[in-house]
Amino acid sequence: MTAKISLRSVTRQFVVRPARGSKASAKEPTTLTALHSLSLDVRDGEFLTLVGPSGSGKTTLLDLLAGLSTPTSGEVLVDGRPVTGPGKDRAVVFQQYALFPWRTASANVSIGLEGKGPDGRKLNRRERAAKASEYLKLVGLAGFEDRFPHELSGGMKQRVAIARSLAYEPDVLLMDEPFAALDAQTREQLQDELLRIWRATGKTIVFITHGIDEAVYLGQRVAVLSARPGRLKEIVDVDIPDRDGEDDIRSHPAFVEQRHKVWTLLHDEVRLAQDAGHRKILPDGTAPDEAPAAAGTHESTLERSAA
Repeated sequence: MTAKISLRSVTRQFVVRPARGSKASAKEPTTLTALHSLSLDVRDGEFLTLVGPSGSGKTTLLDLLAGLSTPTSGEVLVDGRPVTGPGKDRAVVFQQYALFPWRTASANVSIGLEGKGPDGRKLNRRERAAKASEYLKLVGLAGFEDRFPHELSGGMKQRVAIARSLAYEPDVLLMDEPFAALDAQTREQLQDELLRIWRATGKTIVFITHGIDEAVYLGQRVAVLSARPGRLKEIVDVDIPDRDGEDDIRSHPAFVEQRHKVWTLLHDEVRLAQDAGHRKILPDGTAPDEAPAAAGTHESTLERSAA
């Protein structure tokens, strides 16, 4: 299949300034390498899940795909064209619902429809409401168009957020741990809903998660990132027979086997991240595994991460 998304040797660095009053000199900033020389292709219509330890650059990668930031080096391409900023061909679903409390579910979904469409035409209010109803029905919220966010459960709010992202019909859906704040039962229900929506729409989905079960359950492939700086460690093809059947595939031997494979790949990276202190950046702007910008190099950073 054709690559919808291509990352070519992408590196992303950040300069972290020391906190006010810290001993570190402001003239000696720390360069944090979030991603290093990462290359990855996502096929058109594919559901790719992405896992990695805390600090491995998962959200940074999603920001690059969304056009919210730019790589320090390398290229990010969608449909063969460089990503230079946000675009209506890509939609982002964040962990927080980010709904406007004074707008109904329908009005929240309609936000992306208020400007001109790809054909240059602007929808009127009735057309926007009809489109919003169509996508609220798709996510299982028919009849809730006039409800305000405070009248909805957490899972329903996230459904509204997904409907809002789908309503202006992007090609690519970028999802940053969208179910992390939900209870286990609601999370599993929304996983099934998302798979149904993906099959119905044929969208290309990149889904970040910390849950190995979730990654294997949802993804056609699971991309495993290393500890910081994030590199592509391996891609696991998820091949589970009878995936569309009525039985719970989580108990299928193939699911258990592939879950264990992802866990094995991730286990050492999580330990490395914890040992290196990746979970926190010190108040002076430094991190235990990074060198000052004047002396640091990609090579020395990689050596420290592997130590």
